[in-house]
Amino acid sequence: MEDKRNIQIIEWEHLDKKKFYVFGVAMTMMIRVSVYPFTLIRTRLQVQKGKSLYHGTFDAFIKILRADGVTGLYRGFLVNTFTLISGQCYVTTYELTRKFVADYSQSNTVKSLVAGGSASLVAQSITVPIDVVSQHLMMQRKGEKMGRFQVRGNPEGQGVVAFGQTKDIIRQILRADGLRGFYRGYVASLLTYIPNSAVWWPFYHFYAEQLSSLCPKECPHIVFQAISGPLAAATASILTNPMDVIRTRVQVEGKNSIILTFRQLMAEEGPWGLMKGLSARIISATPSTIVIVVGYESLKKLSLRPELVDSRHCYQRFTDCYKCFYQLQPEMTQRIYDKFVTQLQTSIQEEISEIKAEGNLEAVLNALDAIVEESKDCKEPA
Repeated sequence: MEDKRNIQIIEWEHLDKKKFYVFGVAMTMMIRVSVYPFTLIRTRLQVQKGKSLYHGTFDAFIKILRADGVTGLYRGFLVNTFTLISGQCYVTTYELTRKFVADYSQSNTVKSLVAGGSASLVAQSITVPIDVVSQHLMMQRKGEKMGRFQVRGNPEGQGVVAFGQTKDIIRQILRADGLRGFYRGYVASLLTYIPNSAVWWPFYHFYAEQLSSLCPKECPHIVFQAISGPLAAATASILTNPMDVIRTRVQVEGKNSIILTFRQLMAEEGPWGLMKGLSARIISATPSTIVIVVGYESLKKLSLRPELVDSRHCYQRFTDCYKCFYQLQPEMTQRIYDKFVTQLQTSIQEEISEIKAEGNLEAVLNALDAIVEESKDCKEPA
């Protein structure tokens, strides 16, 4: 396990995969339930022309709640839950890519950058069709429609419930655009989420390391993680929001060109149009990121293989006891340490002398080189 300024990073090979996936699905579902209303609000703010319907995040929340009730804030939620599949693909790709990149670079920033981008590429290939359908469901409201498609229903615009609305939207997409309609905005999604993910992870580790160096040693690591996550999310959101606005418009309004959508947005609303929905995006990202970061790190700890749980606890207990003993008796601790090192050196020298006498030194060194090569990625304490 890599240690960056005392922040321990649990890698893929240390996990019990069965626990990891079971806990991961449950944790992701809880996050989706808590932040979905702000995802819906962000989407509507990005699609509306100017401020024709809503004047901001809070105004949109109140108006949707008054018009459609709590269920109005969860339009398209059932369809969106299928992105749980892409979520698990994301974390798997992220962890496996980190492991692969570790063979070429030990830089945590490099590993996070490459792994985050690769994970988004895989996840978006699964997510985009689900997003297209769920976004059209998010646009359903009483009165004037916001998107290209309107769910057929009664005069109040309620339509049929649950998956009945989903089937209706799917039929309309197929009729209008064919199968390609489900991947409308795929390139825009990649241009949004690959940079977002590639930026988020390095900034997260950067903020965590900076906070670790500034705060007292007694401060729990979970505090660094809980603060670093939202900071990284806000940074990534600001950098990628312009592309997110374009992506949403391409998918919901049925536009075919990212460049033309950008030009139209600039002509109609100016540069500030590229920041539409940013506050809602940050608001939805903040609680979810705290849960993701703290939950994800806790999830990996819960998913550790049993033998590693024992070794980590024993090693931690030893280091804690050693630190306490050193604070109480620094001179005695130093003498014990010096004696231990001296005995270890003597023992090694004796072993080398015996091996030399037997004439097997080269064979032993080759064997040791092979062991080092095989275990170079193992970061567990001896």
